[in-house]
Amino acid sequence: MTATDPAEELRLRLEEAEETLRAIREGEIDALVIRREQEDEVLTLEGPESFRTFMEAMNLGAAALDSSLRLIYANAALADILGHSPEALQVSGLFAALDTDSADRLRGVVEAARDGRESTELRLPGAGADRLLLATATPLQLGATSGIAVTFADLTERLRAARAEAAEQTARAVISSANEAVIVCDADGLITHINPAVHALCAGQPVGRPFDQALTFAFPETAPFRTGRDLLDAVRCGHSVRGVEAALPDAPKVKDVLISAAPLVGTSDGGCVVTLVDLSQRKAAERQQTLLLGELDHRVRNTLALVLSISTLTGHNATTVEDFQRAFVARIEALAATHTLLSRKAWTGLSIADVVAAELAPYVQMETGRLDISGLDVTVTPQAAVALGMIFHELATNAVKYGALSAPAGRISIAGTRREGGALAIRWAETGGPAVVPPSRSGFGRTVITRSLSYSDGGAEIHFPSEGVICTIRLPRGDLTEEEAGA
Repeated sequence: MTATDPAEELRLRLEEAEETLRAIREGEIDALVIRREQEDEVLTLEGPESFRTFMEAMNLGAAALDSSLRLIYANAALADILGHSPEALQVSGLFAALDTDSADRLRGVVEAARDGRESTELRLPGAGADRLLLATATPLQLGATSGIAVTFADLTERLRAARAEAAEQTARAVISSANEAVIVCDADGLITHINPAVHALCAGQPVGRPFDQALTFAFPETAPFRTGRDLLDAVRCGHSVRGVEAALPDAPKVKDVLISAAPLVGTSDGGCVVTLVDLSQRKAAERQQTLLLGELDHRVRNTLALVLSISTLTGHNATTVEDFQRAFVARIEALAATHTLLSRKAWTGLSIADVVAAELAPYVQMETGRLDISGLDVTVTPQAAVALGMIFHELATNAVKYGALSAPAGRISIAGTRREGGALAIRWAETGGPAVVPPSRSGFGRTVITRSLSYSDGGAEIHFPSEGVICTIRLPRGDLTEEEAGA
């Protein structure tokens, strides 16, 4: 179809601009010529259908402007978009029906459209929410006169859908990046979305499965729920769940969780979101704390019993109050020195070399050459460290009073040797001191030396050859730490 005949017919009908306006208003136009970049397009209405019928049949809001940009005609769809009646819109004109900013933007586009198609977006303020329109202006040829055809496409729903999709993508991104396990369920309790953290709670693919089948909870007796279904039922009734602890005995990794759940906001489908915080580390810490408190109680009781024993036996062997005080304080200080070292190591064990250094430090400098130490870089249990501390203290004080450390040329050799089965033998040997005279009775110090390791298969023997005291200490494999015992 060409534009020649219809255009000629229009020119015959429209002798002047007013006649053109009258013909459009009265529905006498039956063809339009739309300018395109490549080729003009003629829109012809056959039969009795008029231009008015054509515009009213359009789904888009549409308006025709003359060359002076006066509104010639607007269809009912445009009147509805702008919130005016067609009659009121015809009286006020197109630009007056818009807010100032939108009117200015549209006027600029329409002016530019005299030379070709132009578009712009208009945001119309509304009582509930703004409406977004795409206004497209195109040159319009009406016989001998020209004008502008403007269409308005309502993008509000499209924008709302795009925003909803963007919001869902954001929500998915938030869920995926969360450290806690996040599960989204529909109204029937079926899992619809999860994040990667959920795989530590259940085996297989949980999406599409019922929540209470994908995860089997063991709630404590004080919890308000017995099953996962109970939890979802409470949420469907509008309740929010905050911080309920539960165990997951069948979970591949995480066994203890803190559950929170709430209805999905902004939806009406009855779905909910459930978050599960991994309590494994906290539970492990609680168990460790309980263990440590029990160990602390055990240590305190043992220490108090040891102090009481030291006090009682020191008193039995002391001849004066001053002797008792001096010996008792020295032994308590020796005990405290070992405890201090153990505290620095969090009571995990202690090197025998460190115990020796702490107990002999008050009497002799390690670097003077009077001590020959070897084979003592062995870590022992806290209980063995305390016992060795007391033994070395008694040996050191005896050496200061009567043995090698009482003479300038005296020396002490302390050597550790591994025995068959993983046991450790420690030999204390003194030389260069006064001639040793065996004691006539067994005092508290000797009792400490020979009995401190009696709790295990260990022990100690002390001999008094004239050239110097020799003490042999036996540490069973059980008194060594696991690393040392396996060496």
